Amino acid sequence: MNFYKKLTLFATLLALIVVSFGAYVRLSDAGLGCPDWPGCYGTLTVPQSIDAIEQAQSFYPDSPVETDKAWVEMIHRYIAGILGAIILLIAILSYKFKNQINYSLKWPFFLLLLVIFQAALGMWTVTMLLKPAVVSSHLIGGMSVLAILTYLMHRNYGTHRENFVTNKFERKVIRFSLALLFFQIALGGWTSTNYAALACTDYPTCHGELIPEMDFSNAFTIFRELGVTSLGEPLSLQALHAIQWVHRVGAIVVLIYLLFVAYLLKINQGFNLWRNVLILVIVLQFIIGIANLLLHLPVVLATLHNLGAALLVVILVGINSRITKPWQS
Repeated sequence: MNFYKKLTLFATLLALIVVSFGAYVRLSDAGLGCPDWPGCYGTLTVPQSIDAIEQAQSFYPDSPVETDKAWVEMIHRYIAGILGAIILLIAILSYKFKNQINYSLKWPFFLLLLVIFQAALGMWTVTMLLKPAVVSSHLIGGMSVLAILTYLMHRNYGTHRENFVTNKFERKVIRFSLALLFFQIALGGWTSTNYAALACTDYPTCHGELIPEMDFSNAFTIFRELGVTSLGEPLSLQALHAIQWVHRVGAIVVLIYLLFVAYLLKINQGFNLWRNVLILVIVLQFIIGIANLLLHLPVVLATLHNLGAALLVVILVGINSRITKPWQS
């Protein structure tokens, strides 16, 4: 059982790495470093020798071999594969210790199904050539895996009881914070996968206007190819404005909402550390988001922005677990 607890902690940390490194893969344009899945140019490693590169190029003539990008993509797949194996082990051990764990068995087994679906999304990301709906779903799936692992880990290590927050309204506000955060992450993923992050590079205005000309209908059409409308026409700058502008507004809403959550935590006992960390991360996340615009999206800052979102998931799941009563089978 002690090994099982440590396994949930390790898996949570590894999931945080996978989510953050996955963002780096996407932002460094390494997502198509390998044109096939799960291998790379037909092998489980990256072609290195001249003969191997020539053979790979003959198999995939439309995908020039770029070993640097291919290694970035494959390292991400290796780490994600290790995480998947650990999650399988967690599911098996959860059943073994079902009378000792402090949560329903549905969570580790749902997590296992989710990570299998994540693998499918990873494959479709490559085979469908970065279709926005697939890539955004892959991001949300990764954050969901992280959220569930954080919950399992906190139930094993953290303190949790329902009377930490007794006011029903306050509890609902705290619960909703997680849903709001995931909605904003989805908006951020949609902004990134549509390459709309630099549609406006000033702040708080967009090309000098607080409310620029926007095309919402084409901006949020889910089922379409990258860079085009559902009719196959090039996606307009106005559509990209709409995507980024909505994400901007969402960031302000989330900032205000989470600061209100921090206030609620202040008036309840037992949340000093959680409250301080929440305030620190949400403020830094907002600042990094603005810096990404003004500095034209440097890869390091953009990756840190994704890491900040992942840390907020961990924090809010921890807070919500803390106010959830122990599981009774």
